[in-house]
Amino acid sequence: MILSLLYVLIAGIALPVGGVQMQYLWRNQLGDVYSLGLGSAACLGAAAATMSGWCSLTVGSFICTLVCTLICFVVTLRVSTQNLITFGILFGTFVGSLGTIVVTNAPNGDLLKQYYLWGAANFNLEGVTTWDIVFSLCLFAIGLAAALLTSRSLTRHMKGEIELSNIHKALLLLAIMFLVTSAVSICGPIGFISLGVPNLSRILCKSEDIRKHYLISSAMGVGLLLVTYLVANHVNLGIYLPISATMAILALPLMAILFVRK
Repeated sequence: MILSLLYVLIAGIALPVGGVQMQYLWRNQLGDVYSLGLGSAACLGAAAATMSGWCSLTVGSFICTLVCTLICFVVTLRVSTQNLITFGILFGTFVGSLGTIVVTNAPNGDLLKQYYLWGAANFNLEGVTTWDIVFSLCLFAIGLAAALLTSRSLTRHMKGEIELSNIHKALLLLAIMFLVTSAVSICGPIGFISLGVPNLSRILCKSEDIRKHYLISSAMGVGLLLVTYLVANHVNLGIYLPISATMAILALPLMAILFVRK
C-alpha cells in the first residue's frame, strides 16, 4: 500500500513535468512524453524483460527508452518541429507494434498475465524487485533535478529569447527520458496526465514561467492519479478498472469544460 502510494506520487509528478518540458522544448502544446515514442519504448523494454527474463523491468525499459531517445535526437537535427511531432507519433506506433509482437509471443500464460497486470497501471507493482525500485527512484531524482536546473533556460527558449543548442536539447531529452522511465517501468503506461494536465495548467495559469507549470501540473497530476487510484481499487462496480482508462473517463469532462470556456 505504501509503495503503491509512493508511485502514485512519483508518476503524478514525473509524467506531467516531462510533458511540460516537451511542450516548452518544441514550443508546441501537442508535446508529450509519449509523442516521441518514449512511453512506448519503456513498455517494449518492460515486455522484453518480462518475457525473456534477461534483465529487470527498469533496466529493460531504460535501455529501450535510451535507444528511442537517441533516434529521436538524430531526427530533431533534420526535421522541423511540426514534422518531428508527426514522426514521433508514427515512431511510437512502430515501437508499440514491436511490443505487441513480443507480448503475443509470450512463452507461457503466467508471463502474459504478469505483463498485462503491470500494463493495467494499477500500481500493484507486479514483478517489481527492490532493485527496480531503487533504480527508478534514482532516475526520478536525476530527472527532476535536471528539470529544475534547466527551468530558466527552457522558459527563455519557449519565449523565443534564445535557441537551445543541439547538445542542450539532447541533455533535456535524456532528462525527460529519466522521468518517463522512472514511472512507466514500475507502474505501466499512464495516459492523459503527460498531455492533458500540462495543457490544463497552461489554460489555468497564463504565466510562461515553466516552474509554475511544474508545480501546478504536479499537483493536478498527483490529485487526479490519487482519486483514480481510490476509485479503481475501492469502488466495487463488479469489473476490473485499469488506472489509465479510468483516469481518462474521469478527467475528460473537466478537459471539455475548460477548453470550451477558453
